[in-house]
Amino acid sequence: MTKQTPTSGNVVWHQASVTQERRERLNGHRAANLWFAGLSGSGKSTPAHAVEERLHGLGCRTFVFDGDNVRHGLCGDLSFPLEDRYENIRRIGEMEHLFFAGRGDCPHRLYLPHAQ
Repeated sequence: MTKQTPTSGNVVWHQASVTQERRERLNGHRAANLWFAGLSGSGKSTPAHAVEERLHGLGCRTFVFDGDNVRHGLCGDLSFPLEDRYENIRRIGEMEHLFFAGRGDCPHRLYLPHAQ
């Protein structure tokens, strides 16, 4: 994911001192990101959580970003027109980018706003 130009001149990127390499060493596994993409209602949550359960059972640190759950907070101001669906995905992508850099594996489900 490319970094967007900040909208404020007072915003700078803070480089964390704990690197992904150090996190991976502590976790005992490499970081990975899995996107489950598909149309709304196509059943992305079931495989996403099954993969999370399996990885967790193997000792991996995991988290699922569920698109519907994110709409209860961060994306709660969005509806379902195409432009809002794209914005929902963009916000989740940004959140995932920050989370992934600091945590490790995080399988999550997203839907595509329409078949492309």
